[in-house]
Amino acid sequence: MTKSVLKTKICDMIGMEYPVFCAGMGSIYFGMKSVTGSKLAAAVSEAGGIGVIGAAMMTLDEMRQAIREVKEITKKPFGVDLLLPSGVEENAGDLSGLKNISIKELQEYLPKEQRDFVDSLMKELNLKDISFEPNLNMTLMRPRDAVDICLEEKVPVFAAGLGNPAFMVDEAHAQGMVVMGLVGNVKNAKRVAASGVDIIIAQGTEAGGHTGRVGTLALVPQVVDAVSPVPVLAAGGIADGRGLAAALTLGAEGVWVGTAFIATEESDDYQFNKEKIVSADEEGTQITKIFTGKTMRGIKNELMRRWDEAGLQTLPMPLQSLLMADLVCGLIEEERTDYISPPGGQAAGLVKEIRPARKVLEDIVKGAINIMTVDIPNRVEASEK
Repeated sequence: MTKSVLKTKICDMIGMEYPVFCAGMGSIYFGMKSVTGSKLAAAVSEAGGIGVIGAAMMTLDEMRQAIREVKEITKKPFGVDLLLPSGVEENAGDLSGLKNISIKELQEYLPKEQRDFVDSLMKELNLKDISFEPNLNMTLMRPRDAVDICLEEKVPVFAAGLGNPAFMVDEAHAQGMVVMGLVGNVKNAKRVAASGVDIIIAQGTEAGGHTGRVGTLALVPQVVDAVSPVPVLAAGGIADGRGLAAALTLGAEGVWVGTAFIATEESDDYQFNKEKIVSADEEGTQITKIFTGKTMRGIKNELMRRWDEAGLQTLPMPLQSLLMADLVCGLIEEERTDYISPPGGQAAGLVKEIRPARKVLEDIVKGAINIMTVDIPNRVEASEK
């Protein structure tokens, strides 16, 4: 059987076969599962790419367990993705003063108009009052401690899905860890590259989850030019070999793929979310601030429409997440798939079925090889005289 060969310089840097990363997709909403857990991360790494655990919204113990589970499944390199708010380097992880404050008490301080919207909708849909209470040991609340666990566990690859990992780069490099930072514009790419990271992930607005305003086709070459010689991964709108081939043409050294890996057998996302990805088309997503207070792209749903119709202003992060916590948990509990749906990118229209993660990765790689070695040479005549 012929072995596919597709390598760039990051393959040797990390020890991977193919320049394809499964994005570290944590939960966007309080109460929902992380998408890229140990099973999906390990499956992608075993197939020759890099699987990245989405640790946002995991507890510290859950993250450590996921890391150790991946190590048990595969000896190949893998990664962890964390969100790093400003001031993370000073975080002592001591939130004991909040232990006696409930979500309900905190919600009382939120604007009445927004609270009334949530309360009214919960009554209309006859949702149970689950009264979600976040675990104060979540990585989102103790990011410095989460970083320390990644260092203790000697995770091969660390990705900052939000924020600048500058504070931990020297420690990471001292033990051979590769550090990556995700950005949505050239300004932030320069700032993160200056901190000494090994790889920049340039994510276009087509991507699912939290995203920016610049399209991938325009963003990637500008970031490549701005941060050279730091290698760049392209993200946003990439779900098959055409996307990988295009990214390499733009100057990227690989791709960071999310939406295509949501609809896999190993993904920890809910089955109804996987089916939503498969059934979506190229216009089936929408950018909204309704769930977190930050712009994020997700599969369109009735909740987005109702919020927009009400003309309400979203609250800043994390207050919007606090506002929506009970409602989202109630919708998940009742499987109201008309009102709740996964973060997903515009490439969802390219995802036609739920498949094994290995098959997704292999098709991306083989598709790119065919384009570069057969399709383009057959379709395009080019020469310089």
